[in-house]
Amino acid sequence: MFWVGMYVKNEYYLSLVIYILFNAINASCLNVLLGYAGIISLGQAAFFGIGAYSSGILTATYGINPYLTIIIGVILSAVIALIIGYPALKLHGHYLAMATLGFGMIVYICFNEMDFLTGGPSGLTGIPDMSFFGFLLDDEYKFFVFMGAVYMLFLFLMEMFDKSFLSYKLRFIHESENASSSYGIDVAKTKLTTFVVVACITSINGSLFAFYSNFVSPVSFSFHYSVEMLVMAVFGGLGSITGGTIGAAILTSIPEIFAEIEDFEVVIYGVILAVTILFLDGGIAKLCRRLAGKYVKSE
Repeated sequence: MFWVGMYVKNEYYLSLVIYILFNAINASCLNVLLGYAGIISLGQAAFFGIGAYSSGILTATYGINPYLTIIIGVILSAVIALIIGYPALKLHGHYLAMATLGFGMIVYICFNEMDFLTGGPSGLTGIPDMSFFGFLLDDEYKFFVFMGAVYMLFLFLMEMFDKSFLSYKLRFIHESENASSSYGIDVAKTKLTTFVVVACITSINGSLFAFYSNFVSPVSFSFHYSVEMLVMAVFGGLGSITGGTIGAAILTSIPEIFAEIEDFEVVIYGVILAVTILFLDGGIAKLCRRLAGKYVKSE
């Protein structure tokens, strides 16, 4: 996706690539929770919003350094993830999904109702551009280069994670928590640590989103966006590094390119999720691996 953007000159399509990168990071983070650890979280948009509003409010209202606001957003997200995750991660299946859904809805309502701080439903304006080593990221191409570098760093960290002992430990926990405990793995601590780290990365992504769009409103962090992230992760391929990126690239592009289907977006996401669960075990990433394997054998 980064290399595709290098050849795009049209600002609209360049902004589309940037949004795909934001969604790819969020979907990949959710993939770690659901695909590796089996944690069903329907409130991930809340952490994206906490990062975005933390940076937006602190820079636009109080004039604080953007990088300091990103750190404050991370600390706030980590504390909230710790408070929410400690009791919620003791639940399983649809109980855990409902708990995280409730958390996401509470945060969304706070964004809407605290208009003295967040601007309410009208949103928060006046968020400044951020600079990187003296370069002001004030146009699409500059921000794309910056976001592309952030995405490449994220992919490197994901590759390291996939090969790490933590990755295998999470997969083992996903298969059987009782068996994991019998082998001496602290299941609760491992799941909570993963939940907090994922919340922090999503928060950083949210802060960067605020500096890119220069405007944030509650609708960007609603339950609808949490469902979009879930569909991107499942459709791309759970338990795969590339799954989140593939899902984000396809599902972000379709509504933007075919604007006439925007009114049916939720229905389309529902159909894609159902079809993927029923007929595409492992998502598009696994399907591509199968097709590549058959092609190599035929050669």
